[in-house]
Amino acid sequence: MADDTKNQDNSEQSRRDFVGLSVAAGLVAASSASGADSDVVETDVDIKTPDGTCDAAFFHPKSGSHPGVLIWTDAFGLRPSMRGIGRRIAAEGYSVLVPNPFYRVAKNPFTDASTVDFARDRGKITPLMTSVTTAGNAEKDAIAYIAFLDAQKQVNKKKKIGTQGYCMGGPLVVRTAATIPDRIGAGASFHGGGLVTANPDSPHLLAPKIKARMYFGIASSDDKTQPDAKVKLKEAFPAAEVEVYMGVHGWCVPDMPKQANGMPTYDKADAEKAWVKLEALYKAGLA
Repeated sequence: MADDTKNQDNSEQSRRDFVGLSVAAGLVAASSASGADSDVVETDVDIKTPDGTCDAAFFHPKSGSHPGVLIWTDAFGLRPSMRGIGRRIAAEGYSVLVPNPFYRVAKNPFTDASTVDFARDRGKITPLMTSVTTAGNAEKDAIAYIAFLDAQKQVNKKKKIGTQGYCMGGPLVVRTAATIPDRIGAGASFHGGGLVTANPDSPHLLAPKIKARMYFGIASSDDKTQPDAKVKLKEAFPAAEVEVYMGVHGWCVPDMPKQANGMPTYDKADAEKAWVKLEALYKAGLA
C-alpha cells in the first residue's frame, strides 16, 4: 500500500509538472502567434459549391505560397474562436481556409459558443449539423474547398494539403481525406464525434481509401462512453497516432460552453499539447 501511495504521489507530481510545462509552452506559443498575427492576411471569401455559395475565411502569410490547410469547425461553425485557430495556423506558414459548414442553412449562426445552451438551442443546432453531415454533402464541399485553395496564388500546389476538425469536424476530416486522397497529406481530428459507429458508412471504415498521415485526439469523456473507439481507430489506421486526452469533449476550443457541473470545457494545457501534435503532423505530412 505504501508503494502504491508513493507511485500515486509521483504520478500526480508528474502530471502537475507536465501541466506547468505545457502552460508555459502555451504562453510562449501564444506570444509568438500574436506577434506573427501582423504578418497574416485575413479575407472573407465566397466559394461556389454544387449546393450554393459558402461564406468562408481565408488566412495566409503576407508573402509567398504555402501548404494549404482546410479547417472543419465544430457544431457552432465559423466564429471568432475558429478564425483565431485559422489565423494561428497561418502565422506558422500555411494558407488556411475556414468555411462556414452550414451555408446551406445560415451564415455564421453563432458568434460565441460560450453563450449556447444545448437544451435550449438543440432545435437550432441539429438542422445545421444535418445540413453538412447528410450523406454526400461533406464530400461535395471538400472537393469545392480544396479546389478553392488550389486556385489561390498563396497556396503551394506542389505541397500536400492538411485538414483538421473539431467535434463534428473530426469525421469530416476523415471523409475529406478519403474523398481526395492524392491531395490530402495530413488529417487531424480533435474530440471528434461519431468517428466509429455501427453503420456501414462509419468514417473509420474509409481508412483503406486514405493516404494521409492521420492523428486522432480523443476526449476523456468520449473515451468513457465509447472505450472501444480508440481500439477500432487504431485497427483501421495502424500508422496513425490515437491518443486519449484528460480534457473533456471540446477541450481545444476556447469559447466552448461550460460543462454541466459548471467547470470550463476548454483546457489550455491539453489544447497546447494538441497544437504541438498538429504542428508535427503538418511538418511531416505536407511535404
